[in-house]
Amino acid sequence: MSGLSGRKALITGGAAGIGAAVARGLAERGAAVVIADLDGDAAAKLAGDLGGEAWQVDLLDTAALEGLKLDCDILVNNAGIQKVAPIQEFDPDAFRRIQKLMVEAPFLLIRAALPHMYERGWGRVINLSSVHGLRASAFKSAYVTAKHALEGLSKVTALEGAEHGVTSNCINPGYVRTALVEKQIADQAATHGISEDQVLADVMLAEMAIKRLVEPAEVASLACWLASDDAAMVTGASYTMDGGWSAR
Repeated sequence: MSGLSGRKALITGGAAGIGAAVARGLAERGAAVVIADLDGDAAAKLAGDLGGEAWQVDLLDTAALEGLKLDCDILVNNAGIQKVAPIQEFDPDAFRRIQKLMVEAPFLLIRAALPHMYERGWGRVINLSSVHGLRASAFKSAYVTAKHALEGLSKVTALEGAEHGVTSNCINPGYVRTALVEKQIADQAATHGISEDQVLADVMLAEMAIKRLVEPAEVASLACWLASDDAAMVTGASYTMDGGWSAR
């Protein structure tokens, strides 16, 4: 895999889970990493370990992002939240909050990063989507809506960026072993009235041919390849890492 020395990468939600794994992978390949996270202490700790920078930011404050200019070569839109509830019980404010964080904020960050990427004639936008960007599950109306929207944003970015050496792609994992998924297990157990073990076996892994959670490092390996020169002809794509879920 081509090295990333001389490239600067910004990873949102980068202090833990998938974001932290991606940050480590990019740093190992020579990129200077910026860990963007609401948790400033966790971001600073990881940035210190990786010789990078920390950016404490509330991505829900989208008004503050409108005039932003970014000098990153690699943008990883990873930050996300989840809420599980039937549509008729879904809090409208929670629905709007998820769209703001997972659609509007990525749009504003891409908008802020493209001028620098265009100037350099090279850029990588990597959007952490989900199998739920391609498929739907009950009780996840806001999350599924946001991930489908992110897919569209990624494809438009790919078309506009192509002539400038900028690629844009989505990674679509199944359930990844993160704190967010652990919380979902508890929420799903309450929603379905079953045990957490049953949620994992009968709900989360039911559609996956490979019956295990995806590891953050596996997602990071794909992100690092998409960031490399080896993936220069890959754009507008959605890469599933879902254990066969979307093969059905």
